[in-house]
Amino acid sequence: MDVITTRGLTKFYGKTRGVESLSMSVPAGSVYGFLGPNGAGKTTTIRCLLGMLKPTAGDAEVLGERITLDGAALRRRIGYVAGEVNLYERQTGRWHLDYVAGFRGGRGVLEAELLERFDFDPGRKVKELSKGNKQKLALILGMAHDPELLILDEPTSGLDPLNQEAVYAVIDERVAAGRTVFLSSHVLSEVERVCSRVGIIRSGRLAAEEDVRSLLGKRLRDLTVTFARPVQPALLDDVIGVDSVMVLGETQLTARIKGDAIDAVIKRLASVEISDLRISHASLEDVFLEFYRHTDADDEPRAVAGREEA
Repeated sequence: MDVITTRGLTKFYGKTRGVESLSMSVPAGSVYGFLGPNGAGKTTTIRCLLGMLKPTAGDAEVLGERITLDGAALRRRIGYVAGEVNLYERQTGRWHLDYVAGFRGGRGVLEAELLERFDFDPGRKVKELSKGNKQKLALILGMAHDPELLILDEPTSGLDPLNQEAVYAVIDERVAAGRTVFLSSHVLSEVERVCSRVGIIRSGRLAAEEDVRSLLGKRLRDLTVTFARPVQPALLDDVIGVDSVMVLGETQLTARIKGDAIDAVIKRLASVEISDLRISHASLEDVFLEFYRHTDADDEPRAVAGREEA
């Protein structure tokens, strides 16, 4: 069963494109990553799925029901954590939990557990909370009722690594229990950690669908090496998958590494004496620019890694 299905979903704001001819499906019990650069149409899509916006054309079904603007009963089966958290600054976390429980007809079955796991004090007012604690409150509000579908937009924004891992663990557990997660994120390591499949949206259209293994084959790393003594500038020139090499003085070099070329790079560097080495993952924005910048927005979506065309 597909928990989310869109067919030609289109939303224009006057003459401005939000999303156009978007067709995709999200199977039950999966974590589907919804990725794209800023302005690609991710938020518009999410708002259409939640019934917050009426599409200009096309339609969508969630949990087997057609989305409408008055679908309050359906929305009770969905948990949503927005990318930008907006809360009542003068009210406490407990007030928010009570307020939302009133709409849902009772307290969330996971509320007490999540309060403990996220180490969140609901007695404090929102204006006293850090960004990370505001994010914790938003997550608890969105997940406490153990919804059949979780729609998460940048769910770990502002959280430290320990709390990020706690969120991932909760996602793993809910999926194991049969729930479905639709996740929008800019963090490649987050996508790698929790998603099984991703949809790449560009200029309002689905540019590609990938399984996570295929996406990770496109990952980019930025390398900075400081050598103990001067080395030849052409040290990495013939290593396949390495480009944007820049030599800074006689003893420092930077480069961009694509996919699995990191192994060959490390072996090549082992032949010289190094005083410092730094490797960092490039952002998803860089991945989009490198691998999807030539996708024509007027092209039909293309299938990748065995998926049928949307």
